[in-house]
Amino acid sequence: MKNKSLQRRKGLTLLELMIVLIILVMLFAIAAPRLLGSQRKADIKATKVQIGNLESALKMYTTDMKTFPSTEDGLEALIKRPSDEAKADKWDGAYLDEEVIPADPWGNAFTYEYPPTHGTRDFPNISSNGPDGEANTDDDIVNWRESTGTDGENSSADTDGATMNDSK
Repeated sequence: MKNKSLQRRKGLTLLELMIVLIILVMLFAIAAPRLLGSQRKADIKATKVQIGNLESALKMYTTDMKTFPSTEDGLEALIKRPSDEAKADKWDGAYLDEEVIPADPWGNAFTYEYPPTHGTRDFPNISSNGPDGEANTDDDIVNWRESTGTDGENSSADTDGATMNDSK
């Protein structure tokens, strides 16, 4: 008799499995928002650092070439020698260590524009579409500074120059 009861007790009952699953779901529900929130913040910070690195590379490019790459040339000008002989003689790149222009943490290409159409400085506009992957939304990460508003405050600028876009 004892052998039969021992043999039946080798596995978990459905009720015990359900209790374990409920406990795991509750733990995940508590921990997930914290982990996901931290990841989003880390991705935004990484994007700001990438934009800062692109700005530094553009400054080195400008030292040699005496101008920023045009919108048509884009960020590719930082890693590819110009086909024009006059420009190729001045080009002392590659200005980035990568062989391709890096994407943002969400896998999207950075947007580059020169002459700039946003901000108040004569520096190329570089932006990431942010976590949602859509342009011109509140979560875009940009390097330009908005002009001073009527209340005298600028949009939220970070110390490295990248900002979260405050306007649509």
